[in-house]
Amino acid sequence: MTKFLITSALPYVNGVKHLGNLAGSLLPADIHARYRRQTGHQVLFLCGTDEHGTPAELAAQAAGLPVADYCARQHAVQADIYRRFDLSFDHFSRTSQAANHKLTQEIFLRLDAAGHIEARTIQQAYSPTDGRFLPDRYVVGTCPHCGDANARGDQCEACTRLLDPEALVAPRSAVSGATDIEFRESRHLFLKLSAFAPALRAWLDRRNDWPLLVRSIARKWLDEGLRDRCITRDLSWGVPVPKAGFADKVFYVWFDAPIGYIAAAVEWAEAVPGRDWRDWWQGGDAVRHVQFLAKDNVPFHTVSFPATLLGSGLPLKLPDVIKGFNWLTYEGGKFSTSRRRGIFTDAALDLLPADTWRWWLAANAPEGSDSDFTVERFVDGVNKDLADTFGNLVNRCLSFTASAFGGTVPAGGQPGPAEQALVARLDLELAALCRHHDGLALRKAAASVRSLWKIANSYVAEAAPWSVVRHDRQRAAVITRTALNLVRLSASVAWPFIPKAASLVLMSLGEPADPPTWIGDGAMAISALPAGRALSMPPLLFPKITAQSLLAAAASASP
Repeated sequence: MTKFLITSALPYVNGVKHLGNLAGSLLPADIHARYRRQTGHQVLFLCGTDEHGTPAELAAQAAGLPVADYCARQHAVQADIYRRFDLSFDHFSRTSQAANHKLTQEIFLRLDAAGHIEARTIQQAYSPTDGRFLPDRYVVGTCPHCGDANARGDQCEACTRLLDPEALVAPRSAVSGATDIEFRESRHLFLKLSAFAPALRAWLDRRNDWPLLVRSIARKWLDEGLRDRCITRDLSWGVPVPKAGFADKVFYVWFDAPIGYIAAAVEWAEAVPGRDWRDWWQGGDAVRHVQFLAKDNVPFHTVSFPATLLGSGLPLKLPDVIKGFNWLTYEGGKFSTSRRRGIFTDAALDLLPADTWRWWLAANAPEGSDSDFTVERFVDGVNKDLADTFGNLVNRCLSFTASAFGGTVPAGGQPGPAEQALVARLDLELAALCRHHDGLALRKAAASVRSLWKIANSYVAEAAPWSVVRHDRQRAAVITRTALNLVRLSASVAWPFIPKAASLVLMSLGEPADPPTWIGDGAMAISALPAGRALSMPPLLFPKITAQSLLAAAASASP
């Protein structure tokens, strides 16, 4: 059986992330990892904090901490938040750790030895006001291509084009806002990215099953012509460059950060005797590597990082699929970390349980286009799907079983035409659910889960065991037993999305919950629970919420 290596974009270390970051890579990766575990696959799910670069230095300075201490603290904060969101990483790493330093330097030396690195003297932005060289991300200005006024010196987020700081119109310092930008000579190392264009195009041409968003961004880069990329910076915090004459440089964060995926596997393997990271990163066709990331990260993962791996000569696994996401917006505008605009992951957990956020973000994932979060849409979706549909199904089926059959799965009777029709509907929807999961179609997978919940509710409402039990206890036993199995199925298919609530339901049914057994066949699904098993009542899963209560709670939680 194929093994699945799953990676999500590494969240940057400078502060708690907002819901857009969660929706655009971390949560979809976790849902897919859970589904693959549930269907019996071996999974290695890796992530970690991205800790190098100027933003970390500046954030540490603002916090009054040494940068290493600041990163360690923020890593711990983020790791705790993701744990509370039930993100099931097999290892959550840090790019500042020794494993990533060692591997980054090794890959660089191999690239250098193969002739893929070149030293060049360049004009680099310098701010007399700030008294320092400014890495390209800390020069901002107007994009010469699309006219966006807030393009960075490495990339315009509006049109996704790669840039150099000197190409910006009216450049200014992102640190101080100073406009007295000068360009001074500095010697740096370049990855000769342009030489990899034919190999990258051939590789991408074989990826016709990738999402259109990812393919279009990658091919746009190739069609516009690849440029060699500077991979060193004039900073003190980062991976040191192991080359004579460059001891005062560190690697560009976008060079070392993706290597952190591999380093995370090295750390994971070193933690337990007998593990071998090469089984995953050098496993060939026996391993399927799936990456999840937002659209602004797509160019680096489809061009720069693959070129780095190809040029190293190491037999390292390129991604088999890259699932890219558009933006999750907030009340019609962008989430903003700097302006604290939107709902952030720590505040979200203070307001409501993780499952409520997980479900809504998955059901409204920004796949084909941007998706807008509003409090009203969120409250409406959570109440309809979780409280009225799933929660109501669990409550009424288990409550009726307790009152009519002593809280045990009733025996007796044989399935009839209603159950046969139910099996046919379940078979169709379960097949669709598997297709959507396999195709990384998150919203469609959530919609199939919702459809299964609705099928279960419709069966129970139409069969009405509370009426039938008055005159035909055997038939009521069949209906109730079927209904309880539908509860089990509803929780099982929901587990990748809402693991906490689903596990509570499964445990109340006496079923394994981590991961629950996957049943993809309708006939098996309505007969999985053995007659006579004692059941328990889970707590109320999803109390109704109101926009007013959520807004009031958010206001009281704000700093």
